[in-house]
Amino acid sequence: MVGSSHEALHRIFQKDPGLLTHALQRVLGVPFPEPREIAAMNVDLTEIEPVERRVDTLLRAETDEGTYLLVVESQGRPDDRKRGSWPYYLSYLYEKYRCEPVLIVVTQSSVTAKWAAQPIQLGFPGWESLIVRPLVLGPDNVPVIADERAAARDVPLAVLSAMTHGRGPQAAAILESLAAALKTIDRDSAAVFVQFVDSCLVDPRAKQMWRDLMTAIQYFWRHPLAEQVREEGREEGREEGRVQERAGMVLRLLEWRGIPVSDPVRERVNGCGDLDQLELWAQRAVHVTDAAELFAEE
Repeated sequence: MVGSSHEALHRIFQKDPGLLTHALQRVLGVPFPEPREIAAMNVDLTEIEPVERRVDTLLRAETDEGTYLLVVESQGRPDDRKRGSWPYYLSYLYEKYRCEPVLIVVTQSSVTAKWAAQPIQLGFPGWESLIVRPLVLGPDNVPVIADERAAARDVPLAVLSAMTHGRGPQAAAILESLAAALKTIDRDSAAVFVQFVDSCLVDPRAKQMWRDLMTAIQYFWRHPLAEQVREEGREEGREEGRVQERAGMVLRLLEWRGIPVSDPVRERVNGCGDLDQLELWAQRAVHVTDAAELFAEE
């Protein structure tokens, strides 16, 4: 299981390497050649001296135009130490493998994205000995995908959208669209995406909404990530606790989607003691346009 948003932002490319070249082509407009083969490599760049240096993710991409090393760095905030470490990584990798290194920085912060996109220039001004130009994936260039049809057309891009915009004002619409799109792909791929999106969401409300959505479509609870949540539920150990949690989920879904919840609707949901009925309402809460539609055909 991925343990932090930092890990999730780069480790997803280890699980699905093709997602990275997809992002370069579709998001950044970089004409990166289509890989024939792509494989993860050892991220340890430590030399004989006791100085440990590690990149976040390192991939080797074999293309018709040559072999490239894709160096992925997840960056939470500006860090001036990268002015030295990033050029070192690229120089070391070229010297060791004699392949062209490409630095890609992934971030959820617009401020960090602007900082990371600045070229690193080492040497005398105007006669620089080394210039590093990172490629940056962040909220300023990854598109917001808040439409179910658009998400279904390009699920990997919708995943990147959720990972980079998950704490913005459109988080609810983005997560709803992705939840619907995940049902259109194979379950193994969806399982990977579910885990990484959950790990990237640093806003507690967005994380809770994502888990509510996955529960409502009866998917999240089939994934190993849910074991922790199930364990928390067992500690309550009472039917009443499960009913209250499910009723709360129904109302949260409506509120996150911006659908007004009247007092009669709230009272009816909170007053229901039937888990099966609440499950049905939760599934409807993902799609209805009016809270009263929860009770259709009843």
